[in-house]
Amino acid sequence: MKFLSSLIFCILLGAEATAQSKKFNFIAFGDMPYKLPEDYGRFEGVIKKINQEKPVFSVHVGDIKSGSTPCSTEYFYKIIQYFESFEQPLIYTPGDNEWTDCHRKGAGEYDANERLRELRKVFFAKKESFGKKKIKLVSQSENPAFANYVENNAWEYGGIQFATIHLVGSNNNLKAGNADNTEFNERERANEAWLEEVFAKASNKKGLVFFTQADMFYHGAVPTGFTQIVEKLSALTRAYGKPVLWINGDSHRLIIEKPLLMPDKKSTLLNFTRLQVFGEADMETVRVIVDPKSSQLFLFEQLMVD
Repeated sequence: MKFLSSLIFCILLGAEATAQSKKFNFIAFGDMPYKLPEDYGRFEGVIKKINQEKPVFSVHVGDIKSGSTPCSTEYFYKIIQYFESFEQPLIYTPGDNEWTDCHRKGAGEYDANERLRELRKVFFAKKESFGKKKIKLVSQSENPAFANYVENNAWEYGGIQFATIHLVGSNNNLKAGNADNTEFNERERANEAWLEEVFAKASNKKGLVFFTQADMFYHGAVPTGFTQIVEKLSALTRAYGKPVLWINGDSHRLIIEKPLLMPDKKSTLLNFTRLQVFGEADMETVRVIVDPKSSQLFLFEQLMVD
């Protein structure tokens, strides 16, 4: 019996090792549908294309509309219907157009904090992905200290740690002057804690992938709303030593780069890669190929839809 138990244990270890050395791919996209109602048909084409490709999962990195169209709850539910039409799991992280920019006249002149509460209620009621095939997600909200942050989620696949983190454009909702920045300060604290938690989860993984909406390296500079989080991310990435991939939307142009520097501000932090996806007028997607046998681990392919 002892021999049989040892044999079963060895078989399970072998199966896990095989799974972690197998190549797989996922798809990242965001900032769509943007121009409404014209983009609905194009977005349906994106979903059809992704369903044909059969990735292990896909991630929408925020901005499910432009900043000048209504932020109604009715619209939120319309997008959920689209999300549920994905054949494979679909994970979503919020963008600024869904809440921080909803005070604009064209967006309905909503209170941003009220829209954030509603967005969390509508999109993150369950700890699982969207799509016809779902995966379970581990939410930061399971920690009582960060119970509100249902949108920060983590999952594992093929020996890689994945996570979303709620960072958005419009300077991450950091307001100038003497404005009330309670929301920003509280989310900043949660996000820094989440970074630490996710890096800890990834300690025995081959690599780590984060998904967020904000372009934190806008025109090569770090806006003030991201200064602390970039410093934290840099320090954790240096200590981690293994590949870290950061995927964002926001600026609507495909970029693959290594924007972080070592403390000497001269040499590059080589284990960190930033992928910025298409968006807005260019409703295209990016396939990320994860190859454990490659020295780069993450490989990229434009998946053109239009």
